[in-house]
Amino acid sequence: MLDATTRSGGTATATPRAIATELVVPAPAPAPLITPVDSAVTVPGGLAARCARGLRSPWSRFALLVTLLAAAASSVLLFEPQKLLSDGWPPQLGGISATAVFAVAYGLCTVAFVPRPLLNLAAGALFGSQWGIGAALVGTVLGAGIAFGLGRVLGQDALRPLLRGRLLKAADGQLSRHGMRSMLAARLFPGVPFWAANYCAAVSRMGWVSFLVATAVGSVPNTAAYVVAGARASSPTSPAFLIAMACITLPALVGAVVAWRKRHHLRPA
Repeated sequence: MLDATTRSGGTATATPRAIATELVVPAPAPAPLITPVDSAVTVPGGLAARCARGLRSPWSRFALLVTLLAAAASSVLLFEPQKLLSDGWPPQLGGISATAVFAVAYGLCTVAFVPRPLLNLAAGALFGSQWGIGAALVGTVLGAGIAFGLGRVLGQDALRPLLRGRLLKAADGQLSRHGMRSMLAARLFPGVPFWAANYCAAVSRMGWVSFLVATAVGSVPNTAAYVVAGARASSPTSPAFLIAMACITLPALVGAVVAWRKRHHLRPA
C-alpha cells in the first residue's frame, strides 16, 4: 500500500515493506507421497497376479486335481450311469450320433472312476458287437487321454518328489524307460485298474504318443471280450458268449501268474 503524501506536499512513495508484500507469491502445495502399500492397492490386477502365482504352485494344482476328481466321482454317484444297462439309451438318439455321444460319456465316466467292464457291457448291450467295440475303444482312449493330461499338468510336479518307496520307484522306472511296453502289458492284463495306470503314467516321464498308442492297442482284446459278452448276454449258452467269457478269464489268470513270478524284479531304479 502507498504511504500518505509527505507533509511538504511531495509525491507519495512506497515503503520497502509494501514492496515486499506485493512480491510474495504463494508456493504450490506439495504433491502427496505415494507409499508402496498405496501403489499395490491402486495398481489394477494385483489380486489376479497373486492368484496366478498361487495356481502355479504344485500343491495348489494338485489340490485342484483332487477337487475335480472328487466332483466327478460325486456326479457319478448322483446320476448313476450304470442304469444304462437296465433303462437303455434315450430313444431320440440313434445311429452314429448315439455311438459318438456314448463314446464321450464313456470317456468322462472312466475319468470319474466308473469301472470299464461295466461300460463295456453296456456298449455291447446297447449297440451290439461291432458298433459297441468301436464306441468302447474310442471312449477308452478319450478317457485315458483326459486322465493322463490332468495328471501330467496338475499332479506331476507335486507327486514326483514323493516317489521314494521301492515299489513306487520301480513302477516309475519301468514307465519312464519302457513306457510303451509297460503300458501295453498293463492294458492287456486286467490286473491293474484303468485309472491307476493312467495317473501312474502321468506322474512318470512317459510320452503322450507311447501312452495313447499302447492304450489303444492293448485295450482291444479285453474290451472286445466284454462288449461281445454284453451283446450276447441274452443267450449265455451261445458259443460267442462262452468264448468271450474265456477271453475275459484267461488273461486275468495269466496276468496273476506273471505278476507272481516277476514280483522279485521290483527293485528301485
